[in-house]
Amino acid sequence: MIVDTDVLIWYLRGNKKAVTALNNRSGILISVVSYIELIQGVRNKKELNTIRLFIKDLPADIIHVNDEISSRTLLYVERYILSHSVELADALIAASAVVYGVPLLTSNDKHYRPITDVEILRFKP
Repeated sequence: MIVDTDVLIWYLRGNKKAVTALNNRSGILISVVSYIELIQGVRNKKELNTIRLFIKDLPADIIHVNDEISSRTLLYVERYILSHSVELADALIAASAVVYGVPLLTSNDKHYRPITDVEILRFKP
């Protein structure tokens, strides 16, 4: 399962459902895009170190963008930009889930609705 950025944020905020969802699973994947989004939200070095330690300690593998993910992302953006304003980060994360053949855990399922080949697991904080 790929964990979307919003679920990671809930986890960092101490949300019990997010902590349970991530601590009770094996095979967790995180897109490098989500990692970057977390880093973009920091306000100081302490928060940056917190994110680094969180990612390091979480039993998860980081998925990096490869040619297949890039191609699928381009397809999604071309297909859905005009009708649904699909954003680049969401398209990259969805493409990663599809390429790896795993579901995407997110509470922002509306961001992914137009991309019908991604399996969404709805997280309710």
